[in-house]
Amino acid sequence: MGRRKVEIKRIQDKNCRQVAFCKRRKGLLKKAKEISILCDVDVAVVIISNRGRLHEFSSNNSLSGMLQRYESHVEAEKEINAEIQVAEHSKYSGFTTMGELLQTTERQLEETNADGLTVTDLIHLENELQTALIQVRSRKTHLMLECAKDLHEKEKLLQEEKKHLEDNIASIKKNTKVNEMSDLPAPHIFCGQQRVTLNFL
Repeated sequence: MGRRKVEIKRIQDKNCRQVAFCKRRKGLLKKAKEISILCDVDVAVVIISNRGRLHEFSSNNSLSGMLQRYESHVEAEKEINAEIQVAEHSKYSGFTTMGELLQTTERQLEETNADGLTVTDLIHLENELQTALIQVRSRKTHLMLECAKDLHEKEKLLQEEKKHLEDNIASIKKNTKVNEMSDLPAPHIFCGQQRVTLNFL
């Protein structure tokens, strides 16, 4: 028999919960170590039990260094997002059509000073292009659905017309047959007279 699927919810029994925590903690730390070796990446795992005990793993033996790198990345992302929000009303946000946006993007990338664009400008351009792509795909999906709906309605109308024509043809054939039978001459029945001669001895 296969292993019973475990329902993911809080284990009510305290002892069972502690046993499951120990087993899964060891498995998680083992997987973290394996992925750091196999994929040559930095991995950090921090686990705090319900008793407040700390369990940790760091592939480079410096958890504090990993946390500092993480905080640096978070701060950089926050700054970039803030700059993007400020730039929402910049020169790129004034485009009303996707064509204008694409033309301007192409023109700026082809210019000699394209390398002078900031990271914020490039990220904003990327976001605008993604938005335009989403709108194009949405429009395409809408048109395809409308086309499929029209084809379905046309097919339904054609089937109804076909049935109507078949009924008309059947009615015409029936009327023609009745008319042909009514045009035939009435049958004449001749009753021959038989004379019977009785001979009496």
